[in-house]
Amino acid sequence: MTKSNMYSLNSQKVAAATEEWLTSRGVTKTQIAELVLFLQKDYFPDLDLEECVNNVNAVLSKREVQNAILTGIQLDLLAEEGKLMAPLQEMIENDEGLYGCDEILALSIVNVYGSIGFTNFGYVDKLKPGILKKLNDKNDAACHTFLDDIVGAIAASASSRIAHRKQAEREGRADPPLD
Repeated sequence: MTKSNMYSLNSQKVAAATEEWLTSRGVTKTQIAELVLFLQKDYFPDLDLEECVNNVNAVLSKREVQNAILTGIQLDLLAEEGKLMAPLQEMIENDEGLYGCDEILALSIVNVYGSIGFTNFGYVDKLKPGILKKLNDKNDAACHTFLDDIVGAIAASASSRIAHRKQAEREGRADPPLD
């Protein structure tokens, strides 16, 4: 039997690892949901944190999102441990301004929920509210070059999901797109 024939991905393990890794890096679903509320409160004044958490959970259930989270966190950890080759080590370790791969990985998350997510992502990436400020402060040895963008992308995607669903509700459709 070849190695590829023996490999079988366990989706539940991937989902569990995604949640564990986010938590181990100091990020909670509630913190992400607070970003979603920040992004959407002016458009949907009745929106509450619980609905935002539900939408964060929906985004986190997507395999593409899980893959990006696991990849980004792993690269941050390797940079913390000094295990990347130069010059990549220094670029990730210092969150080099001209190194855009962290944003590109985050955009793979945003892309799952349509183009409105791009504007949401750009907005929170520039302002860095809530947990994004903490992840970006660089006051400790932790490297969050990828994680801050990933968290912003999850929030932007959940915001986009809400916008699509609210529009479907206004139109009387029971099956909003981009589930």
